[in-house]
Amino acid sequence: MAADKRMERIEQAADWISARSGGFKPIAGIILGSGLGKLAESIEAVDVIPYSEIPSFPVSTVTGHKGNLILGYLGGCPVIAMQGRFHYYEGYPMEMVTLPERVMATLGVEYLFVSNAAGGLNRTFRVGDLMVITDHINMMPNPLIGPNLDAFGERFPDMTHPYDESLLALSDRIAAGEGIALRHGVYLGTSGPTYETPAEVRFYTLAGADAVGMSTVPEVIVARHCGMRVFGVSVITNISNADISCSVLNDGDDVVKTADAAADRMTRLFTGMISAIGKREI
Repeated sequence: MAADKRMERIEQAADWISARSGGFKPIAGIILGSGLGKLAESIEAVDVIPYSEIPSFPVSTVTGHKGNLILGYLGGCPVIAMQGRFHYYEGYPMEMVTLPERVMATLGVEYLFVSNAAGGLNRTFRVGDLMVITDHINMMPNPLIGPNLDAFGERFPDMTHPYDESLLALSDRIAAGEGIALRHGVYLGTSGPTYETPAEVRFYTLAGADAVGMSTVPEVIVARHCGMRVFGVSVITNISNADISCSVLNDGDDVVKTADAAADRMTRLFTGMISAIGKREI
């Protein structure tokens, strides 16, 4: 039987990263979305690797995504952080969008922290809010379509708890201690790259979504398939237009600026949580 090209790409990238970093063993993985790359500055870096240097890796093409893989320590815990992610709307197949999560799993990552910039659907939300993701709705092709990669997980993974309940509880404790206000809600992932029409905003709200964006869900599905425990945060960077008469239009540059302004709070939250993981307090 011919070797699975997907596994070859995953193993090639993982082996190269491991060799370059001297066998560095991360426990937690972090994905930093639009405008949220500043958290990377808090990592005590062992190595910073441009995606373009990693065999089989795609490259980021989106504003606000620097395109570096950072290995180092956050809160004393060994981590691997993506300073920018890959999106389905960039033209990458789902296999490539989610390649980093499988590479992380191969390197030994047990926990995945995901962040994104999102539009607020819940009318009680305000621009700049941090929303802890409690569940999601997938409006993109499922990244597990195709022959199953048995080395990572079973054919039909359960998704009752896509976001780890213990990590959700930990985030509330850390946020309370840091004086960080958190929202909680359901994230809906679309393919993009267009922002939502008012009719779609009303439809997604009726479906039970509190925020909408163009990423995260495929990464979480693959991470869960790999057995990782997942925690996710959305920065509410704009309030999605539910009325066709609205004159305030969505703007990508404003999204990046708002996410950047929230980076300090998210950094404190992630650092506290990952420090607890490094101490095996969870």
